[in-house]
Amino acid sequence: MITFTLSLVALVIGYVLYGKFVERVFGPDDRVTPAVANADGVDFIVLPGWKVFMIQFLNIAGTGPIFGAIMGAKFGPAAYLWIVLGCIFAGATHDYLSGMLSMRNNGAGQPELIGRYLGNTTKKVMLVFSVFLLMMVGAVFVYSPALILGKMCSDSLTWVYIWCGIIFVYYIIATMLPIDKIIGKIYPLFAISMIFMAVALMAVLFVKWPSLPELTDGLHGEGFTSPIFPALFITIACGAISGFHATQTPLMARCVKSEKMGRPMFYGAMITEGLVALIWATVSMYFFYGGAAQDLGASLSLQAPEVVTTVSEGWLGTFGGILALLGVVAAPITSGDTALRSARLIIAEFIHLEQRSIMKRIWICIPLFGATLLLLFYNIQNPDGFNVIWSYFGWANQTLAVFTLWAITVYLVRERKAFWITMIPAVFMTVVCSSFLMISKNAFGFDMMVGYGVGGAALIISLAWFFGWYKKENDRIKKQY
Repeated sequence: MITFTLSLVALVIGYVLYGKFVERVFGPDDRVTPAVANADGVDFIVLPGWKVFMIQFLNIAGTGPIFGAIMGAKFGPAAYLWIVLGCIFAGATHDYLSGMLSMRNNGAGQPELIGRYLGNTTKKVMLVFSVFLLMMVGAVFVYSPALILGKMCSDSLTWVYIWCGIIFVYYIIATMLPIDKIIGKIYPLFAISMIFMAVALMAVLFVKWPSLPELTDGLHGEGFTSPIFPALFITIACGAISGFHATQTPLMARCVKSEKMGRPMFYGAMITEGLVALIWATVSMYFFYGGAAQDLGASLSLQAPEVVTTVSEGWLGTFGGILALLGVVAAPITSGDTALRSARLIIAEFIHLEQRSIMKRIWICIPLFGATLLLLFYNIQNPDGFNVIWSYFGWANQTLAVFTLWAITVYLVRERKAFWITMIPAVFMTVVCSSFLMISKNAFGFDMMVGYGVGGAALIISLAWFFGWYKKENDRIKKQY
């Protein structure tokens, strides 16, 4: 519990000190934001600051900081280090700067920003990559809550199909309607529920004060089966850094009234997600290592959604059960609908199709939802479909963060700002994703030494590329002056 307590304090200090430093590097000012300049009553709408924060938090959170932290806790105290350091120096910096860069570029989406700073070819690749990632999120986050709700109704697969249909209809409505009609009204309530559940569990932890693995005991946990590097950095994504967030921040970048609201909206939302991940990682360590599973009459082999339900109901009673339902059902649904909304806007931006007209929104949504339905069908029909899609999503998610971090680094270099704040995490995540791609059973499945060799090569190549480009860019800037 000492490591957990110190980690909580570190995240708060990180927001106050490093968050302020990152804000100063970017330099927000009083210019007119896209929410005001491009107001269309659909996607560009000024919303109150508290509502923007709550929507942003739930957009980027979903079940990511819960399920990822539960699975990542099996790696032991190393999970604490990654959540704290990853969140402060990588994830929150990534979210803040991608959101602010979107505001500076007329509310541009993630592929458009990447294309602007990494080239048109990269933009096209990232367009396909991002849309496919978002469709995977939509498919996975239809099936997982539908499976839970279906089992609550009956053991029959029919109820799973019924709930898939109900959730999918909701997705269509939420994706099509103006952002303030559904998302702006219900998301803050779900976000408050998720935060309340995390705070309640944290209070129980402090009351129980269980004996848990500390950093002084070593980095490894008893239940890990994969190597900490790179598996930990893919397993815990949303609680540390997640490329999915860069597809979501433009949604709120189009709703913020002033650039000076950016730090609490974007950096603050990510730190809050880190706190949630930290709490669930600690709950999970207690569950797996501290005897909570036995106290609750549960098995150590339970999957992440079952851990959430067992702990919430066992510690918080009936009310906890309701919150658990929100956590494992409502949260993924609300991530899925904004994922598909982001996909609609990314496609519209690429083909230059305005979205004020509902018919033009429909033209994009028909093929988008058709492709998502095919992924959903595969998810349901293949017994291992969920795990396959989720494993690809994990790697694709972090790879997306790599490209976003490099794009922001190019921007900072051109603006003659402290580019190292994104260059260092960009290099690190490049090595992580390259190594994981080599060793993952769902990818190449090579030996660990091959994975580490490729990761080392990626380190050298990325640094050589960057500093070669940096020298040319510096020479170009000098000639201009």
